[in-house]
Amino acid sequence: MSDREQKWYVLRAISGKEAKVKEVLDAAIRNTDLGEYVSQVLIPTEKVYTTRGGKKVIKERTLYSGYVFIKAFLTGEVAYELRNTTNVIDFLRGRAKGAQPEPLRESEVMRMMGAADELADPDENTVIDFIVGEPVKVTSGAFSGFAATVKEVSAEKQKLKVEVKIFGRPTDLELEYSQVEKV
Repeated sequence: MSDREQKWYVLRAISGKEAKVKEVLDAAIRNTDLGEYVSQVLIPTEKVYTTRGGKKVIKERTLYSGYVFIKAFLTGEVAYELRNTTNVIDFLRGRAKGAQPEPLRESEVMRMMGAADELADPDENTVIDFIVGEPVKVTSGAFSGFAATVKEVSAEKQKLKVEVKIFGRPTDLELEYSQVEKV
């Protein structure tokens, strides 16, 4: 492998089937001699927080839908094998008729890897500090758009007790961190 320079290429896959393509290619790399020519198969993803049924749910979303990135040394048979993998449409290539697959520039790969790394560590380590008496704005729920004041902070549960004025009367609400934002 050291005498052949591997470069990053992009395979166009059927949208939604990227994980299946990666699974098939990883198995081929382990079980056949394709592993001598292909060293890495990558699908950049990001973690997305959604609220479902009042619970915070983390889902992984593909950053580049329909694309699978591979680091490979392309020779005739290797390119043929990759192109004819289940759910793969073709390589990403130039516009000219009969154009060869174009490798990604190193700067593009580093930018892509950097974006994937930044998004892989979402706000789990970032602590949002709310202070009692601080003004906040409710962003979701029945009181969305209301201005509120923090009364209690429960960092372990990531919940706040806030006071909202409704018709001039103070009303206490218990909300999650994700339901409010600092003003």
